[in-house]
Amino acid sequence: MVRVADVDVLVVGGGINGAGIARDLAGRGWRVLLCEQDDLASHTSSASTKLIHGGLRYLEYGEFSLVRKALMERELLLRSAPHIMWPLRFVLPHDAGMRPAWMIRLGLWLYDHLAPREFLPGSTAVALQSSELGQPLKPTWTKGFVYSDGWVDDARLVTLCAMDAAEQGCQVLTRTRCERMAVHAGGWRVNLTQRDASSGEVVHRLTVQAKLVVNAAGPWAEQMLRDVIGDKPPPMRGGKRNSVERGEPGRAATPHLRLVKGSHIVVPRLFSHDHAYIFQGLDRRIIFAIPYERQFTLIGTTDVEHTGEPGAAEIEPAEVLYLCREVSRYLRRSVEPGDVVWSFAGVRPLLDDASGKASAVTRDYRLQVQSRPAPWLTVWGGKITTFRVLAQQAADEVGRLLGDPRHPWTADAPLPGGNLDELIDAPTNPIDDLAVFQQRLRKRHPWMDLGLMRRWTRAYGGRVLRLLDGVHGREDLGAEVAPDLYEVELFYLKRHEWALTADDVLWRRTKLGLHYTPAQRQAVADWFAAQRAPADSGFHHSALSRPDAH
Repeated sequence: MVRVADVDVLVVGGGINGAGIARDLAGRGWRVLLCEQDDLASHTSSASTKLIHGGLRYLEYGEFSLVRKALMERELLLRSAPHIMWPLRFVLPHDAGMRPAWMIRLGLWLYDHLAPREFLPGSTAVALQSSELGQPLKPTWTKGFVYSDGWVDDARLVTLCAMDAAEQGCQVLTRTRCERMAVHAGGWRVNLTQRDASSGEVVHRLTVQAKLVVNAAGPWAEQMLRDVIGDKPPPMRGGKRNSVERGEPGRAATPHLRLVKGSHIVVPRLFSHDHAYIFQGLDRRIIFAIPYERQFTLIGTTDVEHTGEPGAAEIEPAEVLYLCREVSRYLRRSVEPGDVVWSFAGVRPLLDDASGKASAVTRDYRLQVQSRPAPWLTVWGGKITTFRVLAQQAADEVGRLLGDPRHPWTADAPLPGGNLDELIDAPTNPIDDLAVFQQRLRKRHPWMDLGLMRRWTRAYGGRVLRLLDGVHGREDLGAEVAPDLYEVELFYLKRHEWALTADDVLWRRTKLGLHYTPAQRQAVADWFAAQRAPADSGFHHSALSRPDAH
């Protein structure tokens, strides 16, 4: 079956940049279609260190513009979705053999003052021997520093951007691959193929006529230019970053991506306080140890050159050993490979600036725009903290290319669930607002277990009221498919958030897979299998329409 859609902009790639751009464009009133070859945030955007941060270590590489831009976005993002993003304090033990204390103090002073702060506390020194922050550390670490950044549920951030886009008219197609593009009628004629979420079989073909195409394919951006668009301009190394490059295919030099794999491990919780640690490795790289999912500690990341298929990236034993060794240099309790309960790896599509070490490659971005043979825009590089400003700049460029500039709007717009005013009177700051919301939700639904209430408000924010619409007690939640995972939530995720498989729910919409046994994870897979009707893989609400608004 072949369907035809006519849109202003086709966005290819359902990671954070693609979803963010689709959201911005749809909010400006353009007709937008977003397609993703797998699930939303299936790859790089769900495999980050999950930080909203300026990037303290980038100061050492002279990336002052990137750090300032990210710091300016930090509090703005934390306000936009206080349920999935929140402030986090980091402890930096001082290693005198690496950097003198004055250099650390100077770097932290710059970090505190490069951009305004409204509610994040500034940096301070700490005597580790007399603080609970030093208790998990070996006694040799006596001095440290504490500073502020933020944490984000990266995969949920992507989903919320896609939801916001869809609710403003964007068509979101998951499991839909862009196969071929050709110039037609001053724009692009694009062939899309949608595959069944379980079997991988082709179930629908769609032809899209778009005035402009945005290539936000992340690690596949160069491959898309080569194999889908058929454009083969010469690669370019270096050059100005955080910029817009304009030209024509075959004439303008194309930025070159450097694919760098970042791997993480998860181990049982290593410390009881709520701060994270930032450790300096013997190779001068940075390793984070972050409180994760209440019972665990997230450790990462590595920087390894990747030359294979981006979607097939996996952590290697040498990376596990490296992470264990580096954190064990600091902690009283040694971390061994046998402690690892979960690991993940993703490929970062970094803008190649000719740096020698992978860890030194810039995390900044560049937008490449072309008007011939038809309008298109390619996103090169980027990081999760700057996705919104990247999307805003990309939408500005789309308006220029289409001869129809429209005003930006996302700077003060909450993401779905970020608006908590249905249960709170006057917002103050993200931490207090969510706490008040949770208290009042518990009063409205006193039957809810505290753990379930906290998980749902953290995942859905204000949208938990939609999930609970018509629910007056535990008997209205439906079957408990797995511990604390009820049918009412699964139907919500299926209807509103494009969840089509157990993995979509267990590892991206939530992290419940980390808490479940194999048998419990299989129970969720069985539920999805039982829900599938013969025609359940077509262009339904999770494909060629916006999510159900009811």
